Amino acid sequence: QVQLVESGGGLVQAGGSLRLSCAASGTSLRLIAMGWYRQAPGKQRVLVASISSGGGENYADSVKGRFTISRDNAKNTLYLQMNSLKPDDTAVYFCKATYWGLGDYWGQGTQVTVSS
Repeated sequence: QVQLVESGGGLVQAGGSLRLSCAASGTSLRLIAMGWYRQAPGKQRVLVASISSGGGENYADSVKGRFTISRDNAKNTLYLQMNSLKPDDTAVYFCKATYWGLGDYWGQGTQVTVSS
């Protein structure tokens, strides 16, 4: 059974930084990609950044140049380094893992609040 547990959220002032972590337990076999999504109040959940099993990265335009996604395969952990945070980045951030033949798994989410 795959489980994803996010951590690292919190309250930060605009211009500050946070690093989110997503620890994956269960199998790492057949992992296709992992990603970070966010959902602001009253809005749909949207992709922030993703990374494929081959290491290819993809970012939403709104976070390019400020956020960096990375993986530590030995620790089965996904990271999102968030710099130059803005109030518009305030949301619940979710980790997702996609496995071949198993589908998508989601974490429980971690709140990020950026004050102006």
